[in-house]
Amino acid sequence: MDNIAGSKPALTWAVHISAVLLVALWVFPTLGLLVSSFRTGDQIAGSGWWQALSTQEAQLPAIRLKGEEVQKDGVFVIEGQLLDTAAKVSRWGINSKDPEAYAAGETGALPSGEAITVTETGAFTLSSTQSMADLRMPRVFVSAATPPEFTLNNYDTVLFKPAPGQSVGKAFLNTLTVSIPATIIPILIAAFAAYALAWMEFPGRALLVAAVVGLLVVPLQLALIPLLQFHNSIGIGKGYLGVWLAHTGFGLPLAIYLLRNYMAGLPRDIIENAKVDGATDFQIFTKIILPLSFPALASFAIFQFLWTWNDLLVAMVFLGTTDNEMVLTGTLLNLMGSRGGDWEILSASAFISIAVPLIVFFAMQKYLVRGLLAGSVK
Repeated sequence: MDNIAGSKPALTWAVHISAVLLVALWVFPTLGLLVSSFRTGDQIAGSGWWQALSTQEAQLPAIRLKGEEVQKDGVFVIEGQLLDTAAKVSRWGINSKDPEAYAAGETGALPSGEAITVTETGAFTLSSTQSMADLRMPRVFVSAATPPEFTLNNYDTVLFKPAPGQSVGKAFLNTLTVSIPATIIPILIAAFAAYALAWMEFPGRALLVAAVVGLLVVPLQLALIPLLQFHNSIGIGKGYLGVWLAHTGFGLPLAIYLLRNYMAGLPRDIIENAKVDGATDFQIFTKIILPLSFPALASFAIFQFLWTWNDLLVAMVFLGTTDNEMVLTGTLLNLMGSRGGDWEILSASAFISIAVPLIVFFAMQKYLVRGLLAGSVK
């Protein structure tokens, strides 16, 4: 009875668990990046993104006191504020060996005799019977409870107030300028070529198909410098035209192979009936083949767009590395090098870079499997 046709496979549960794990491995890092992009740097450094909605107790870096000395009733006093946030001080200390020696509101004594008090709000009072003009201001160690805090300042910084060479907004537009034409151009060329290889009879067609398959294994890095030298020799040089042509050349073999397999699997009767009715090859291609091939076109568009959007090497070789030419991946690389400690800036920049690919993928993912399975069965 175990082999009855139509019964469910015994390992269906394993497939479901594997699918859930794969989804979790993708969703949780993306969700963490999104949450972190709205948090402050101190919160990111002090707790994980999954704790973003809860109050966090953390020991803050040592804070050196500062303020103007005033005299009150014969006592010299310096007052100020340790915290610039809504955090509440729970414990504090003046020695790194015992950073939680006092509770909020208690008074401690410095080795030199001065008295210091730190309140729950972070306000401090340093007092002495003698002037503290020559005193080197002490450091205070604070443990504070920080409430959840979210901000749009991270996105404001990376989009509208960037440092030189770190303009994510400009890089975003540059990447769109590269990716959209570099996705459309190879699809247009490959669609015509795929139809010819699938349905038109001419000498050498089999050799062309074999050449397309062979080009799939040519390493990208092998052609970069020769192609750049060719661009320079014909006067294209570095620029958007050069990077569009480079992405078109590198993407055409996969596009032709994928579309040709799909078009070859379309019913022959449709093509023959159209020819009997007097339709030309161009009419058959535009009115019959293209509409039926939309799943394959969308499938390749997803791959090509994601490739060009996330590309760094081709953009650096054929476009350039100046502020006006830098793409998103290059800008993120600069941020990693110059602001590696500013995780809030990096999180916001990284999420901006993945937002468009996510939209494209989810908008067209229903065609992805249909396009990838093109020509696999008859």
